[in-house]
Amino acid sequence: MASPSFSTASARPPVALIAGPTASGKSALAVALAKSLSETGRDAIVVNADASQVYADLRILSARPTGEEMEGIDHRLFGHINAAEAHNAVRWADEARGVIAEAHAAGQVPILVGGTGLHMRTLLHGIAPVPEIDPGIREAVRALPVADAHAALAAADAGAAARLNPADTTRVARALEVVRSTGRTLADWQQAIAGGIEGEIALTPLVLLPPREWLRGRCDARLVQMFERGAVEEANALLARGLDPDLPAMRAIGVPQIASHLGGEITRAEALELTQAATRQYAKRQYTWFRNQPPADWPRHTESLNIDSIKELAIILRDKLLTG
Repeated sequence: MASPSFSTASARPPVALIAGPTASGKSALAVALAKSLSETGRDAIVVNADASQVYADLRILSARPTGEEMEGIDHRLFGHINAAEAHNAVRWADEARGVIAEAHAAGQVPILVGGTGLHMRTLLHGIAPVPEIDPGIREAVRALPVADAHAALAAADAGAAARLNPADTTRVARALEVVRSTGRTLADWQQAIAGGIEGEIALTPLVLLPPREWLRGRCDARLVQMFERGAVEEANALLARGLDPDLPAMRAIGVPQIASHLGGEITRAEALELTQAATRQYAKRQYTWFRNQPPADWPRHTESLNIDSIKELAIILRDKLLTG
């Protein structure tokens, strides 16, 4: 039975956030926290905050929790998007806001879990609105040589022209098309941050940053299991749909590598090795982001995880959530 709704008049409703690189143990800790909360009579749900795990077609390659791993805990925003769609941080944040509001209305504690920093930052802090660009203006700007575009930008938005590398074709064009289409500079748009929920909730975060060698070993071992459990077949089914190769799901780690194997360019073993290498590099980038970008007062757990430490961390997070 769900607990009574939280009173936002007296206190902000709780949200847990478990973040960190891939294979760091986030999913297991989220489930352990939900189970620990249930022992106190408080229901909880796990909310996905990983860009790849939203795709229905990437159950194995995104390491989405299995039904067994969910252990009966309600999981939201996992596998709900067709690979033919280009999901993004703004859309996910809108979905997450709705799920979190529903959970709070039901007296549940939402547990955000994932490794996509941009998604979390967009949800918590908001994002600048994306201005609509007139197609004719965009076409005209993109047709300009970069030197001409930068000169035009210097006349229309001197600040942007001074900040940007004159040879940066993409950013120069973006700044110029924004000011020409909207009459406002890109910097002006970027200051109009909106939509963040951080001030509306009581956040209990934890960043997992286990030893790098342990993490690399976990990444490699998990990829072996993925290939044994059908990753090649999953990628083959996705590739058979003939989707735009620029879609996010088509660029997910493992899909291009397996595509090369299925096309006869490399062996299965080579596809596995390349996917392992790409995963390690991705984990390294995530590790750096989560070490440096979240606020300094967010706790970082730097030890490797096992069954006992997961239970201990779950109790610590539970107590922080319940005491505010």
